[in-house]
Amino acid sequence: MRVEAEVAGERRPLPAGADLAAFRIVQESLTNVARHAGPGPVTARVRIAYGEHEVHVRVDDDGRGASPPDERPAGEHGSGGHASDGHGGSGLRGMRERAVALGGTFEAGPRAGGGFRVRAVLPTDRRAEEAK
Repeated sequence: MRVEAEVAGERRPLPAGADLAAFRIVQESLTNVARHAGPGPVTARVRIAYGEHEVHVRVDDDGRGASPPDERPAGEHGSGGHASDGHGGSGLRGMRERAVALGGTFEAGPRAGGGFRVRAVLPTDRRAEEAK
């Protein structure tokens, strides 16, 4: 798997919760690409964009993605939103829970034209941390 990374905006230290959530979302997303993108050359594109009060995390891949639930062999979870993928990862549900726990947003699904996209917006201002 080839990984391309892009950082936009002014880099700065993030609050601990946002920093860990961003790291884990990227980590789990790349794990899912490796497991579910299919055979052949696959490229994952990681984009971190610093906003004034948030950080945007996006991971796109150009693989074939997981099969729809009714086409998967029995016992295969794929990347279709299950809490765990059967290999110890937290899956899409875990990524969503991390983002929402910080007051952020999360979405994931197939990309038009193929591949899969994971996108999270995590608040970085101290008010979000203090609200917890």
